[in-house]
Amino acid sequence: MSSASPSALPPGRLFIDGQWVDSVSGARFATINPATEEPLAQVAEGRAEDIDRAVGAARRAFTSGDWPRLSPADRGRMLWRIGDLIESHLPEIARIECLDSGKTITEATRVDLPMAADCFRYYAGWATKIEGETIPVRAPCLGYTLREPLGVVGQIIPWNFPLLLAAWKVAPALAAGNTVVLKPAEQTPLSALRLADLAREAGLPPGVLNVVPGFGPTAGAALVDHPGVDKIAFTGSTAVGQEIMRRAAGSLKRLTLELGGKSPNIVFADADLDAAMRGALNGIFFNKGEVCTAGSRLFLEAGLHDAFLDRLRQQAERLTQGDPLDPKTRLGPQVSEAHMRRILSFIETGKSEGATLVTGGERPDGRGWFVRPTIFGAVSPAMTIAREEIFGPVLSVIPFKDLDDVLPAANDTRYGLAAAIWTRDVKKAHQVARALQAGTVWINTYGQYDSAMPFGGFRMSGFGRELGRHGLMEYTQTKSVWVDLS
Repeated sequence: MSSASPSALPPGRLFIDGQWVDSVSGARFATINPATEEPLAQVAEGRAEDIDRAVGAARRAFTSGDWPRLSPADRGRMLWRIGDLIESHLPEIARIECLDSGKTITEATRVDLPMAADCFRYYAGWATKIEGETIPVRAPCLGYTLREPLGVVGQIIPWNFPLLLAAWKVAPALAAGNTVVLKPAEQTPLSALRLADLAREAGLPPGVLNVVPGFGPTAGAALVDHPGVDKIAFTGSTAVGQEIMRRAAGSLKRLTLELGGKSPNIVFADADLDAAMRGALNGIFFNKGEVCTAGSRLFLEAGLHDAFLDRLRQQAERLTQGDPLDPKTRLGPQVSEAHMRRILSFIETGKSEGATLVTGGERPDGRGWFVRPTIFGAVSPAMTIAREEIFGPVLSVIPFKDLDDVLPAANDTRYGLAAAIWTRDVKKAHQVARALQAGTVWINTYGQYDSAMPFGGFRMSGFGRELGRHGLMEYTQTKSVWVDLS
């Protein structure tokens, strides 16, 4: 595994009020390369005092800096410029992302970073299209509404798509005129720091985007608790989302929460089986299974179950695992040792509860936090591996008899983030899509996203939406204005 020179990495400091600064405490932490298990960079550790500085800078930028005086068109031009800068620095940022998170260079260069650039450009176009309404009222008055920004937004980003999910949050917040305090995951802070540099280069005024790396119980909790923060946008586990809701209750902050998932991927016997095979593999092994929408429950109709499962095993065993910077690598390492051990623990639970280990199920020899692509057969919906979000390359295969059998089983989960259906029967596809309790349903495809298409969950997968017009509106509030005309 090749290493990056220090000059190739962004400054390991906090970005507050347009400047690189040290933390108040002077504390630092190491971000680790998951493929080599070696320190990659030392990063300043933000704590409550640093969050307070960042919120203060964001508040000044929102109320009295250059930001509120900019026209929407000027905001849009800056966002478009950020998208251009991501694209022009794509090889460099992709390398940072791979070294820090373990994702493959192919996924970073072909998926994550192009989508991040597109997201900034998409919301650049929205900046000039946030409009109110004129409403006929009974009184002799002119009634109209204004769509206004919320103010200071705290955004907490997970480690599985560090830059892409930062873009999903930062771009609409800025397009609507808010200012941002961004806390990246402590495992993967480097691309968010590079984004701060690009935003400054694009002309973003000081204080509009602040980036404070740190840990959840200190920096994250301080951001949620801070009375100067008007909204929290969080992507992460359901357990942490619940804690954020409890903490935010005191100040009644607005929240959008994109949380866990245990997505059903349903293959009917009348499906295009080649396409369904690709969808099953991509659904669970993309980004080494560290995907909130991972198709971790694969439902196979009885008539195709055995042959499909055997072919799936063969395909999984051919996947190349290794150096994330090698373009031939399909699966990189898990993000951290702790997460790798959590995945391995779930695999042991699957064995002990009676599931059949079809392939994988172990850590390969050598350095790096790798887990072999793993498939379990003979899984019942009551088993732990079919109910808990593993967030790794572990697939539970569940047989079903017919439509009446699979729908209750697919919906038998506390989550509701995504689902997929594979069938040539158009009527059945739409019937199942309506019946599935999930925020996103894919038909004859898996893992499609677009900046224009809203994304979010049902039930314990969270609430609120990201992307599209819906995602933009989450960063605005409505004001009603009455003008007496009598």
